[in-house]
Amino acid sequence: MYQKKMQEDIRCPLEYGLEVFGGKWKSRIICVLAEKELLRYSELRREMANITDAVLAAALKELIADEIINRKQFDEIPPRVEYCLTEKGISVVPILRSICQWAGMYRNEDSEFSLPQCRKCNYRSGN
Repeated sequence: MYQKKMQEDIRCPLEYGLEVFGGKWKSRIICVLAEKELLRYSELRREMANITDAVLAAALKELIADEIINRKQFDEIPPRVEYCLTEKGISVVPILRSICQWAGMYRNEDSEFSLPQCRKCNYRSGN
């Protein structure tokens, strides 16, 4: 099982939350799996866009270690691996949707960098 190299210095629950689902990729992975429910690695990679295999693999390992994502491997040829959210992972989705709604109210809507993943939480301007 994946283990982090250094002991974390977390002093409050907010820091723990941001460590678990913060950052550029972890929240996107959670949102994609919340929408799609179950994906193989290649499908998840395709949904993410602009993420390298190394970064996706590292983020998945951390999310699995934090029990946000479940990884199921099938003994088949070719090998098949599927990813889905755990109960703990599903509990994070409303938090991420709230952050998305907040950001939608205060972020410049004219930005050319709007990503499809950001629309997965069903945020509607003015709601």
